[in-house]
Amino acid sequence: MSGLVATAWTSAGDTSPMHTPPVSSVPITERVAAVADAGYCGMGLMADDLAVIRDSIGFEGLRDLLSDHGLIHVEIELIERWWIPRGDAGNSYAVRDLLFDAADVLEPAFIKIGSENGPRTPHPETLVAPLCELADQAVAHGTRIAIETMPFSIIATVPMGAEIVAAAGHSAVGLLVDAWHVFRAGTSLSELEAVLQPWMVFGVELDDAAPEVVGTLFEDTVQRRLLCGDGSFDLGGLVEVLRDKDFDGPWGVEILSESFRRLPVAEALQLAADTARKVL
Repeated sequence: MSGLVATAWTSAGDTSPMHTPPVSSVPITERVAAVADAGYCGMGLMADDLAVIRDSIGFEGLRDLLSDHGLIHVEIELIERWWIPRGDAGNSYAVRDLLFDAADVLEPAFIKIGSENGPRTPHPETLVAPLCELADQAVAHGTRIAIETMPFSIIATVPMGAEIVAAAGHSAVGLLVDAWHVFRAGTSLSELEAVLQPWMVFGVELDDAAPEVVGTLFEDTVQRRLLCGDGSFDLGGLVEVLRDKDFDGPWGVEILSESFRRLPVAEALQLAADTARKVL
């Protein structure tokens, strides 16, 4: 299915991963209408927003709202530290349970997972068994698991993520390939070409950035992303590699920056869509 997806932060307005809690102040009815009006085929939502929605219109109300606006693709996120057993310090089962409850109703294409901020793990093989367990649970809830690699996390690069996905060998485990995380990790397009198998790529997110990192990688990704085509990334080359791997969308658009968050949500969504379409 081709088309564009407004990933969670792109429609969230003046909030970010640095906010506690990172909940959007934009009413969900307004967000959904703006996403549809800008021509997207679907949208993503964060766990914190889903908790608010659950306690207001409910997941059934959200499902009906999305349907009424013709949005047919849903992504939900983000599970981190998924290898820590329930009951142990640092576990993320509250988020896992929330997202699986949402999945039962919303039927998302996948649930995005991260890992944990810090140096890359020297033992990625230890993550395979808990990943397969998580994937089995996802299947029971009618969905799949997409790993988003991040250069400031223990699963730092797409090649590392591809290694873990290949070792898992589970049909419900794949990758979410985010342009920012690809290029800021220093991964070349030839490396992507070598490690990606078509069956691995569950989703893609397009965005751009300046040639140089400002602040930490985390600060750079949250505060200074650019609209597609306004920065230094070879997005055309990335799209070509992914299309060669038989990925044809829908293409996520994920823009996070101080200036983008200050825009009215409808205007921000339209700008993000228009610039992504030029790249595609």
